[in-house]
Amino acid sequence: MSSSSGLPFDDIRALLNELPGPDTHAAQKVAERDAQLTKPPGSLGKLEDIAVWLATWTGRRPQVTRPLVAIFAGNHGVTKQGVSPFPSEVTAQMVANFSNGGAAINQICIAHDLGLKVFDLALELPTQDISEEAAMDERTCAATMAFGMEAIAGGTDLLCIGEMGIGNTTIASAIYLALFGGKPQDWVGPGTGHDPEGVALKADVIGRAVALHKDHLRDPLEVLRRLGGREIAAMTGAILAGRAQRIPVVVDGFVATAAAAILHAADPGALDHCLFAHASAEPAHKRALDAMNKKPLLDLGMRLGEGTGAALAAGIVKAAALCHSGMATFEEAAVSNRED
Repeated sequence: MSSSSGLPFDDIRALLNELPGPDTHAAQKVAERDAQLTKPPGSLGKLEDIAVWLATWTGRRPQVTRPLVAIFAGNHGVTKQGVSPFPSEVTAQMVANFSNGGAAINQICIAHDLGLKVFDLALELPTQDISEEAAMDERTCAATMAFGMEAIAGGTDLLCIGEMGIGNTTIASAIYLALFGGKPQDWVGPGTGHDPEGVALKADVIGRAVALHKDHLRDPLEVLRRLGGREIAAMTGAILAGRAQRIPVVVDGFVATAAAAILHAADPGALDHCLFAHASAEPAHKRALDAMNKKPLLDLGMRLGEGTGAALAAGIVKAAALCHSGMATFEEAAVSNRED
């Protein structure tokens, strides 16, 4: 990763170079206790892996008592190119809907007893059109990442990240193209409901944007500021803060994964504390996950965003923690263990 700017990104680069590693001792203790729980070894499958993952990145016995879904909302100048069938005003309207409890994410948070915070990222001030100029200057991008880091300020032990932003599937696709290569058509999909002509338009805009910035895309942070958006930058910061504070992170779908991809490009190990919630029905999401060698927990045909997939996955993470920490051992339950 480049470190030549001497500008606001230097603090981000320094943080990336100081990320805490896994707590293998805590993970080993979980594995040892798991072998004594009242079940056949391995019978809870992925739930057992999640319990170990929680211990690895928190350094303690698995528990989730303060889960938080953080939704970051931003607007994008590229929408003037016609890349979304919905107007940009819908972003603010949906933020209001979240606040009033009327969205899908509100219902899923209720179902799984999850906290919810919504962050409005200057919706009245869209980023610049990436097909014509850089989305943000470095100072704005770094400051927005720092704002995203504050998502954990109130205290949480499981952070789920999601987003809202008309036009942001175009932004995510541009980031994937810049990071992973290929053709624009490889990374575009219907988003909020485009027909084939609309998808072709998105591909054209993305191709022009990446071509415009091509001489500056070897640095992942430059990819973020030139092709990203405020909600992408904030989610990138939130993921980074989670790692720095040993808070496991659950990443939502197509757009949220683009924020994670920035960190993966900087340091593939920077996402080891992340669980990828689901495989979005947005066609290129699985391609992006494969490029990072990440496996999604769920595949429900969803493509809404809003953190909905992450919130559903959080329910499973909570169950995994409770199964490990609340389940009795054979000795505690006076149940005969298998004979070896």
